[in-house]
Amino acid sequence: MKTPDPQLRQELLDTKYKPYEDAFNQNDAAAVAALYTEDAVLLPPETGPVYGREAIEKWYADLFTQYHASNFIGRPDQYSPHIIGTRGNELWSNGDWSVTLKAKTGDSIQLKGKWSCIYVREGNAWKAQMHIWNVTPEPAPPA
Repeated sequence: MKTPDPQLRQELLDTKYKPYEDAFNQNDAAAVAALYTEDAVLLPPETGPVYGREAIEKWYADLFTQYHASNFIGRPDQYSPHIIGTRGNELWSNGDWSVTLKAKTGDSIQLKGKWSCIYVREGNAWKAQMHIWNVTPEPAPPA
């Protein structure tokens, strides 16, 4: 696998991954949604697609109403990101994530999984155009 451009990787760490972590940990749906394109699609597990930044903001707002998120970490794998095409304004990235969600009932759950995004450059910023993730199931108890 080809090693990614270190400058591009650092740019995404500073302008995409870290701001997403910060907004998610602040339970700020508007700040999370601002990181997506106007016509983005969100593909959360166990639900249908969520189309457009406005609907994505509502989806995150609903999540943050049900749960208080903390300790969110989303890191790209060692080979991300990957430029798509020759123009240099589209890329894909993937990696691992984990989060603690505290329900209004007081119960906390720890979730983790894998994610993948397609980003496009809008002006000087990379915006997520497609975002999908899974949740890694807990291991089965020994028999």
